[in-house]
Amino acid sequence: AFPGNIRKIIYTTNVIESLNSQFRKITKTKLIFPNDDSLMKMLYLAVERVAKKWTRAYADWDLVINQLNIIFSDILDEKRTLN
Repeated sequence: AFPGNIRKIIYTTNVIESLNSQFRKITKTKLIFPNDDSLMKMLYLAVERVAKKWTRAYADWDLVINQLNIIFSDILDEKRTLN
């Protein structure tokens, strides 16, 4: 039920899958972390490394952001009132 330009971004991007793959690589090679903070630091560094490769620009990105703000305005308004 999303407009075409939003559907295109949702269905053609694999950013989340790529990030999850990087996380699996890290956690698979090192099975034991001394504490939760060490795991979080490793995942943070993985995000930093992967983010450098994220260079794709999307057509009509401003339009997509505005449409998403309209579609999810009720949820966003709730979040704003909680903060």
